[in-house]
Amino acid sequence: MVKRMFISLICIAACLAGCSINIPLIPGPEPLREQIIEGRGSNKILIMDITGFISERDKDRSLFSNASPSIVARVREALQKAESDKDIAGIIIRINSPGGTITASDIIHHEILRFKARKRIPVYSCIMSIGTSGGYYISTATDNITAHPTSIIGSFAVMIMTMNIEGLMNKIGVRELTIKSGDKKDILSPFRTATPDEKQIVQAIINQFHEKFADAIEARPGNTLSRKDINALSDGRIYSSRQALESKIIDRIGYLDEVIDDLKKKIGVADARIVTYYLPGSYKGTIYSSSPSPSALNTGIVGEGSGLDWLGETQFLYLWRP
Repeated sequence: MVKRMFISLICIAACLAGCSINIPLIPGPEPLREQIIEGRGSNKILIMDITGFISERDKDRSLFSNASPSIVARVREALQKAESDKDIAGIIIRINSPGGTITASDIIHHEILRFKARKRIPVYSCIMSIGTSGGYYISTATDNITAHPTSIIGSFAVMIMTMNIEGLMNKIGVRELTIKSGDKKDILSPFRTATPDEKQIVQAIINQFHEKFADAIEARPGNTLSRKDINALSDGRIYSSRQALESKIIDRIGYLDEVIDDLKKKIGVADARIVTYYLPGSYKGTIYSSSPSPSALNTGIVGEGSGLDWLGETQFLYLWRP
């Protein structure tokens, strides 16, 4: 009897092993969804976020979360979703960023311009606490730039950072060996001092990227500044909202609800549904609720997309780093 029960238990265990249930602890990635924040009417005004360090790098998967697309990928996804929605009558890009990589900032700037050319609806920007360097660069693609009374704007310049640990290595008795086929192959290596020729090469690239920034400011809708004026403003300094308005690098000082009202007037409606796109699992109750874009999720002390992302590698940046 006991032997028969034992054999039965083995058979049951074998069956259960062959029919195991797999329940994922982390939900899989899902597309953006729309949420109505406030308002009524057939027309929609979309609020999009550019938050934190701007990078084209995706966030890696962790123990408790899936890998998530970069802010560049998420912006393109949002613009594609907005383009296919016939009820979207205008967009407000809410910016709260010190900038980031030149490439990521430029791609987002390019995507906004392409969207405007295809959809032909007004796109406004509203700078929150900070809209410097790459954050401001993105705003130049919009039709109107509003900054909050306490915003920090500016830092129209380029930088690249590396370290020179040659002296430290000499102190601890460590020598670095690089075998190369070209004498410039290890340019900006942290293990040796850059030569004057190498510094000149990098400076020439920085100057080209600086001119590209000035081009974006000069080409922005409503710009009245000459190239000479722009060059005078582009020494890397930051500006208060009032200084920015006096310097004609923004169009007005105001609050987000005022930008919404201005956009309603622009599209000729008394009311509209204010909507945002969100990732499943998040909630936004008001127009000031932050969007869970990858950059918003990755603004911790360290990690990809954070304010210290620039420390991970040598890269050219449109970034204000106090």
